[in-house]
Amino acid sequence: MLPLSLLDLAPINQHESISDALENSRQMAIAAERYGYKRIWLAEHHGMQGVASSATALAISHIAAATKHIRIGSGGIMLPNHSPLIIAEQFGTLEALYPGRIDLGLGRAPGTDMATARALRRNMDASVEEYPHNIRELQYFLGAIQPEQKIIAVPGQNSHIPLWLLGSSLYSAQLAAKMGLPYSFASHFAPDQLLDAISLYRDGFSPSAQCDKPYISAGLMAVVADSDEQANYLFSSVQQQFINMRRGLNKPFQPPTDSMETLWSESERVMINHTLQYALVGSPATVKNKLTRFIAATNVDEVIVSMPIYDIEARLKSLELLAACQNTDSQ
Repeated sequence: MLPLSLLDLAPINQHESISDALENSRQMAIAAERYGYKRIWLAEHHGMQGVASSATALAISHIAAATKHIRIGSGGIMLPNHSPLIIAEQFGTLEALYPGRIDLGLGRAPGTDMATARALRRNMDASVEEYPHNIRELQYFLGAIQPEQKIIAVPGQNSHIPLWLLGSSLYSAQLAAKMGLPYSFASHFAPDQLLDAISLYRDGFSPSAQCDKPYISAGLMAVVADSDEQANYLFSSVQQQFINMRRGLNKPFQPPTDSMETLWSESERVMINHTLQYALVGSPATVKNKLTRFIAATNVDEVIVSMPIYDIEARLKSLELLAACQNTDSQ
């Protein structure tokens, strides 16, 4: 069966605490392992009232400690925010604590607004070309110790933690292909260049010490419930989230609403429906059909889903129902 994985932003619900959000992530990780998901990733975002995973390595350790064998990692660490040595030490520590289970997904966006990015002491004048250099530096710190090497990541050195490149553009696809790394495309919020990125990645792939052939995952949002009507109701939470982002409003994750009509303008409705066009929303039968068609159109190697559902019990149920939707004929 095509592997299913989980992307978690540790959403902070309205009227709930950050502790609640991190506990919900722990419950989701335990359930994802039980239902056979391949990996669970947490994403680095900063200064967002609805996201609790800004200290991503700490959040990864929290859910890794609650599970036994599922792979845990970042989807992703925004590398321009950090020195490669710091990331090598953090993830080297995670690998030492949870051996053979850690992934390190990397992105090049700040994961926040520019004022917060400056507070993170990010080099705001860095060129695009510094990103591949930083990736190679990170590989150096995670690899075998070289003769006369002066700077050593401890922990980190000789851990050979697998790197992934994440992106929503053709640039990231081409870079992942050139470096021979697995690639994950953010089609859950940036659908437009998905097919072109997959084509560029596969056509330009150069084998590396980590990967001898291309490997690509695609991100999808998923809200699975007993009926299409119930799933669409639950999905209204993320639709509200996108309205708030479009309007520059920084709010916690909102409860679902019976009707979106009074909440968005026509232009917002069109934009959000376009952005979320690949979302798997509906009953198990509806979602199974959508997932089968998506896999047939893209021929991806793995699907990684985020489940933007307000109520944790509904979120856990969606996780279970989606696992049951795996189509054995879809590879």
